[in-house]
Amino acid sequence: MQRARSDSPLLCDLPIRPDFSLEMTARREGHWPVAGTDEAGRGPLAGPVVAAAVILDPDNIPDGLDDSKRLDAKARELVLAEIFARAVSVSFASVCAGSIDAGDIRKASLEAMRRAVSGLYTAPLMVLADGRDVPPGLSCAGRAVVKGDQRSQSIAAASIVAKVMRDRMMSRAGSCDGRYGFELHMGYATVRHREAVTAHGPVARMHRMSFAPFKA
Repeated sequence: MQRARSDSPLLCDLPIRPDFSLEMTARREGHWPVAGTDEAGRGPLAGPVVAAAVILDPDNIPDGLDDSKRLDAKARELVLAEIFARAVSVSFASVCAGSIDAGDIRKASLEAMRRAVSGLYTAPLMVLADGRDVPPGLSCAGRAVVKGDQRSQSIAAASIVAKVMRDRMMSRAGSCDGRYGFELHMGYATVRHREAVTAHGPVARMHRMSFAPFKA
């Protein structure tokens, strides 16, 4: 697996909001189109890890792009609509809890990114991936970008798509089984979630049995 050298930026080097400079650098170097990819759901006790890939139109970049963690749910939904309306191509993919348990969350996250990139209608010539690793198996060049969702608008767009889509999946799971409150905590280890697991046990194919406290 390709491991990128660290390009971790200093806090003072991070832009106030992500911009399009990494994409334009890749374009000048002959790598175009450029896709950004990011994931949501590495830390929860339940549910899939979801990744998205987005190719933005440099002449029609959506307003409000930012790291999904710095936007509230309403803002994410509004920006998501703009991404779908303006982007050249958008794709998302997931890896289920069982597959996470069969390997590990890092591998599952990278595999979800690879699937998302492969699902793009327009094939990119460069992929900017949030984090320290380039997803293995890409059909094009890739670059790992530390804190990419705060530096690249393409990665920020992917982070929003991944987060909203995963939240929708977890909300649907909550409507199917109301004992756990998945629609409220999205599978994270909140007090309510842990109390529900203690009372009812884990849900097959939903909870990540390789995570504590299930692993113990």
